[in-house]
Amino acid sequence: MLAEIKGLNEECGVFGIWGHENANQITYYGLHSLQHRGQEGAGIAVSDGDKVNVAKGLGLVTEVFGNGVLDKVEGSAAIGHVRYATAGGGGFENVQPLHFRSQSGSIALAHNGNLVNANALKHQLENQGSIFQSTSDTEVLAHLIKRSGYQDLKDKVKNALSMVKGAYAFVILTENEMMVALDPNGLRPLSLGRLGDAYVVASETCAFDVVGAIYERDVQPGELLIINDEGLTSERFTLNVNRAICSMEYIYFSRPDSNIDGINIHSARKNLGKELAIESSVEADVVTGVPDSSISAAIGFAEQSGIPYELGLIKNRYVGRTFIQPSQSLREQGVKMKLSPVRKIVEGKRVVMVDDSIVRGTTSRRIVRMLREAGATEVHVRISSPPIKNPCFYGIDTSSEEELIAATHSVEEIRQLIEADSLEFLSEQGLVSAIGRPYEGSYRGQCMACFTGKYPTEIYPDTVHPHEKVTC
Repeated sequence: MLAEIKGLNEECGVFGIWGHENANQITYYGLHSLQHRGQEGAGIAVSDGDKVNVAKGLGLVTEVFGNGVLDKVEGSAAIGHVRYATAGGGGFENVQPLHFRSQSGSIALAHNGNLVNANALKHQLENQGSIFQSTSDTEVLAHLIKRSGYQDLKDKVKNALSMVKGAYAFVILTENEMMVALDPNGLRPLSLGRLGDAYVVASETCAFDVVGAIYERDVQPGELLIINDEGLTSERFTLNVNRAICSMEYIYFSRPDSNIDGINIHSARKNLGKELAIESSVEADVVTGVPDSSISAAIGFAEQSGIPYELGLIKNRYVGRTFIQPSQSLREQGVKMKLSPVRKIVEGKRVVMVDDSIVRGTTSRRIVRMLREAGATEVHVRISSPPIKNPCFYGIDTSSEEELIAATHSVEEIRQLIEADSLEFLSEQGLVSAIGRPYEGSYRGQCMACFTGKYPTEIYPDTVHPHEKVTC
């Protein structure tokens, strides 16, 4: 759905390439393909073998790197990052890659995720003399690397990674190598590919298709890749791993043309819609999805139910980024700017409106009202995920529990609040079956903490809600 309006913001996206003469340009296109994962800021760090240079700024990828900016950062290796805005967490200083210089050389870091023990580590590091230049938890890793007692950078990074907890897909660049690491639970997606002789890593496989790279494999939980002119080396920084990929990657965040663990996102979302139709059938005339992430689920619902799929809602793609507006009222007004009902399609019809999730419920109510104003006689809302009852501490900007409508209201109460004729959510078992990943309950296989409250990592006492600190 329209995450920037309803309060469910994308996390971040990372990209890296080693061994290509046009590393800056390739990274630009890679970040452009990951733009859906973050639209507040973008940055690229490039190594020419002697030094690391960084170009970054606030805005979309095309805005940040226009007017010849890329010409100032040239080399054969690069990492890039796109990020989203969190309340109180904007600002140029938090745009990545973060770049640090020392007498021993430079290091640039890009991160997708959130460290749940970042505050505890910051207190410890500050007591030891560290001074932080940003409010991003990503900076914690740089300080841990620098303070490590090991001599070799690889060992320093391993030692630092053993101290951070939570969700992280790190890409690290120095003058002479690139390192890639995924947290022991593999909460965030990260893949490895090849572009000729060059190695490429990206948050999503759709980036490989855009730059012409060939997918090789997913980076494994607890794995550290070291890439340099001698090739690629894979090592483990921990053997205590338990894959728990974020379920919302399949439900909402990833692009439909991406694959995670061999599962295509579009296919997974169609299956979610089919399972939803099996569990929550309804007599209706048309099925429509809320653009863009719910379209696949709506198609699946229509195929399974036999009710025709129609384009009942149109997204205006030329509206400004309303999520940057500071007040909720302005973000809510953006619904009318971004979505329009197709009157001739819904007028006089019983409509099934398929969406991926409900966070606060405000946007759902506005869309239901729009469909009624366009002449829909009934509006039946079907959600292709279970109710979101718990905040996420791993890099998704969900609200505090008090602001999650499903945490304080029953399904019937939510139905009344959004003014729908009926409302049904997909069951937890239906979600697992539709995605098709191995799942052993609680959180083994995939993370369902926002639905179940069972987190795959320890949640530290001073872990704050994502909207109160800067993630990524």
